[in-house]
Amino acid sequence: MQDHLVRVVSKDGLLRGMAAVSTNLVTEICQKQQTDLTATVALGRLLSGGALLGCLLKGQQRLALMVEGNGPLGKLSVETDAQGRVRGTIRNPIAGLPPNDDRFDVAGAIGKAGFLHVWKDLGLKEPYQSMVQLQTSEVAEDLAWYLTNSEQVPSSVSLGVELDSNGGVAAAGGILIQSLPPGDEEQVERVIEKLQQLPPVTSLLRQGLLPIDILSQIFDGAEFGVQEEVPLAFYCPCNKKQIEGMLRSMGAGELKQLAEEQEQVEVVCEYCSSKYLFHREQVMQLIG
Repeated sequence: MQDHLVRVVSKDGLLRGMAAVSTNLVTEICQKQQTDLTATVALGRLLSGGALLGCLLKGQQRLALMVEGNGPLGKLSVETDAQGRVRGTIRNPIAGLPPNDDRFDVAGAIGKAGFLHVWKDLGLKEPYQSMVQLQTSEVAEDLAWYLTNSEQVPSSVSLGVELDSNGGVAAAGGILIQSLPPGDEEQVERVIEKLQQLPPVTSLLRQGLLPIDILSQIFDGAEFGVQEEVPLAFYCPCNKKQIEGMLRSMGAGELKQLAEEQEQVEVVCEYCSSKYLFHREQVMQLIG
């Protein structure tokens, strides 16, 4: 199944739903990051959640999510845009934690104390930034808490990553349901109850259901219209000019010292592992 996301809105305009399959996306990025099993599930959830939130963007707007806790994984970062292009990285890809009650200990790997940072480039003079404390460190609940309390949009989020017997990603995806103003409490409660009764999103995907099928089950007969279907794919926009700008930001003194100590400087992109080489003369030219 090709990775994609579907966004729908109820006919009365009071309920919005998004569902995504992100199996290939999570597989590719976690392979690049060389994550262990628990780290794969943790980063996979954040990648799927980032894709869902990215569907709320328009045009050239961009979104970044960062989860930073006191667990062994350190910092997890995801960036996405309105076109469904996603990338992600993790500071420590080896959690090294045993399962907890036969489940991957994502909360323990992220850490119970920490923050969710949200950054949005909406095309304005300054980017929007927000930070909330982690509530459960299970990712889905933390994103729902942020949307409900910081953006004031009551939301329910379900994220999942299921691994196969070889440790590969068998299925990954997510669901986001939001109540839109002025809201209909009875309708919201009915839909959220339906969402909670469903099997995990990964089980539905393993059964062959598409995102639109999952949303149809959640809305359970309520009329809705499809607003958008977006393909999801890994994309890293790094390039040599961008890396040159990063090096310049180090300052003349540090660049000069770097050129004196090394014949050539290698910079590796933390998202895609692309390597950029700068010979001593090229580093000195950046000082100019």
